[in-house]
Amino acid sequence: MAKTIKTNVLGFPRIGENRELKKAEEAFWCGKTSRDELFAVARNIRLSNWEVQAAAGISLIPSNDFSFYDQVLDQALAVGAIPERYNALRGDLLELYFAMAHGVQRDGNDVIAMEMTKWFDTNYHYIVPEFVKNQTFTLLFNKAADEFLEAKSAGIATKPVIIGPMSFLLLGTEKEEGFSRIDLIDRLLPVYVEQLKSLEAAGAEWVQIDEPCLVLDLDAKTKELYAKAYSQLRQQTKLKIVLTTYFGGLRDNAELALSLPVDAVHIDVVREPEEFDRILSIFPKGKILSLGVVDGRNIWKNDFELSLKIIGKAVEKLGTERVWVAASSSFLHVPYDLKLEKNEEKLSTDIKRWFSFAYQKTDELVMLAALAEGSADAQQKAAYEQNKADIADRRTSPLIHNAKVAQRVANVSESDYNRTSCYPVRSAKQQSRLGLPLFPTTTIGSFPQTTEVRSWRAKARKGELSAKEYEQLLKEETARAIRWQEETGLDVLVHGEFERNDMVEYFGEKLNGFVFTQNGWVQSYGSRCVKPPIIFGDVERTEPMTVAWSVYAQSLTPKPMKGMLTGPVTILEWSFVRNDQPRSATTKQIALAIRDEVSDLERAGIKVIQIDEPAIREGLPLRKADWPAYLDWAVAAFRLAAGVAADETQIHTHMCYSEFNDIIEHIARMDADVITIECSRSQMELLDVFGRFSYPNSIGPGVYDIHSARVPSVDEIVALLRKAQKHIPSERLWVNPDCGLKTRGWTETRLAIANMIAAARQLRRETK
Repeated sequence: MAKTIKTNVLGFPRIGENRELKKAEEAFWCGKTSRDELFAVARNIRLSNWEVQAAAGISLIPSNDFSFYDQVLDQALAVGAIPERYNALRGDLLELYFAMAHGVQRDGNDVIAMEMTKWFDTNYHYIVPEFVKNQTFTLLFNKAADEFLEAKSAGIATKPVIIGPMSFLLLGTEKEEGFSRIDLIDRLLPVYVEQLKSLEAAGAEWVQIDEPCLVLDLDAKTKELYAKAYSQLRQQTKLKIVLTTYFGGLRDNAELALSLPVDAVHIDVVREPEEFDRILSIFPKGKILSLGVVDGRNIWKNDFELSLKIIGKAVEKLGTERVWVAASSSFLHVPYDLKLEKNEEKLSTDIKRWFSFAYQKTDELVMLAALAEGSADAQQKAAYEQNKADIADRRTSPLIHNAKVAQRVANVSESDYNRTSCYPVRSAKQQSRLGLPLFPTTTIGSFPQTTEVRSWRAKARKGELSAKEYEQLLKEETARAIRWQEETGLDVLVHGEFERNDMVEYFGEKLNGFVFTQNGWVQSYGSRCVKPPIIFGDVERTEPMTVAWSVYAQSLTPKPMKGMLTGPVTILEWSFVRNDQPRSATTKQIALAIRDEVSDLERAGIKVIQIDEPAIREGLPLRKADWPAYLDWAVAAFRLAAGVAADETQIHTHMCYSEFNDIIEHIARMDADVITIECSRSQMELLDVFGRFSYPNSIGPGVYDIHSARVPSVDEIVALLRKAQKHIPSERLWVNPDCGLKTRGWTETRLAIANMIAAARQLRRETK
């Protein structure tokens, strides 16, 4: 039988199987390699991605899904949305691009980076486009056409991917008052038309236009502009358009999305399967339905039987030629290849058989299409039978369920969620115990993990260093960091976290219910890659995880030393999470494990404990109607973890890149004694909501951007703190960086922290 059901990949991982892009970019930024060498690595990654998909038999292979940083920044550069402060750099597009991403401070240029925030509810980040009232657009960089032609020259026909014009505007921010960024659509569309016409001229048949904002709450005006924009695009291009949505259901935007004049519509069936029947019932004649049935966000093997029911229902209604089998979203969010996991001790076959990475998911798409249309060969039929066996095995495996954990969760009482006293009472006791000055200074937790520190870890892993030798090296590095903090004048110290590979992986390795990969890297932002743990079963802590290092560090100094923990929601969000029970249930299990660690740290004499929750905001559902349920269990998990602490123990939490306006009351309900937040890129704008709300506890707004090598001056930090004083009383204002310093170098770190401390001291003198 001829194959008629097409397969559709929305995007592919772009860091390289062995993180080649990360290594090439960081070498280029340090001046160790040329741009030609960087470009060569990028070309090899793109070509490899296209060849893998072509060999698998994918019908619609994406191009322009590669990026040196992120796809939204790519489009900002492409359409000439360049903030004025970068004008001096326009002569070199690559230098301009990286300056927009992480700032620049050299050769007479001192320019801050653009704001960065989370990509919907993922742990991936994007650079936020900046718009002004008289914004102009021009086709400055035709990356989409260039990469399409690059694939074409290699003999591979691709489907270029472009972030849609409405989502591009909606994902940005206004940098001046008196206008709405979506009103810029009429100025933006001609540049999009120019992009599309260049793709036509290059020979493209299909273009994937991503409009993920169609899964958000949209007002009437935005919906009208969507209709207007796509009407104009349709009139100006002969390209076939697949309108692509993901990360949620269309819900009240379904009629709008399905009515737009495009040739195909992609929906995320994994994220909101209950919407599928309704979409199918109202799906318009003539259009193609791209069914996102293979999960682009998680690593679990596809349930073929379930997916085939969905595909079969669509084929019965629309016919095979109007149904595509697709990924739910880009495979950007999953690792490359399960076959790279060869360490049986680290990841046993019994568990690995339940997983599927990007390469395997690509094969799943092809097999599902063949099975659905009845053209499967013997190998594919055998794979189907193996899939059924693996899915059944996971449902019944004794590796997953722990009766002791279930009983403990059932025994949690209301009092477990509450500290003994309210914040004013606790604050007075803590100040009496800690004796901190006005504007106390601290850092968020980690210090630079130098090449030397990373080499120790690698040698210990390979057996080239004994456990005792490795521990001694880490103790010496910790002692150096503590001496430097004391000499520099920080008020509340941290031990530096040199023993930790990652803020989530470190904890997962010490908890039951987690497994880990060797090569399961995914991109977080730019060259930053993470290797998420996999939560496959019930979570349990069987012994202390951080106590020994905190106690050792505290023994080296009379100053308070923070015990550093990662919070339950962040451990959940930054892991690949089991999908066989509610996420809230898994989070409660993790919260109980962190609660035990808080208790042990406190008993060991640690007076300040930080429970980081940078992912609270990113876990927020995309639709406001779903927020209350999530916030109830997310806040409850933090309170359960911290509720065991005595009044005298100061509990900190950290959140980064978060918009707090709509959830400030829930942030307050977390009842942390001190919250530290990212504020420098937004120039303290995030504090407006804390001021309006009269946030009752202490706040440490980040005063410099740790994602850039740029060192802020004392005057710059003082100016930011004065802005902060307009919203936060001086007696509740802390001074700290935006985030941890793990990825920075020691030279810039020492300079920036010294300036930060000098700024705090200046404010103390002024406030007396």
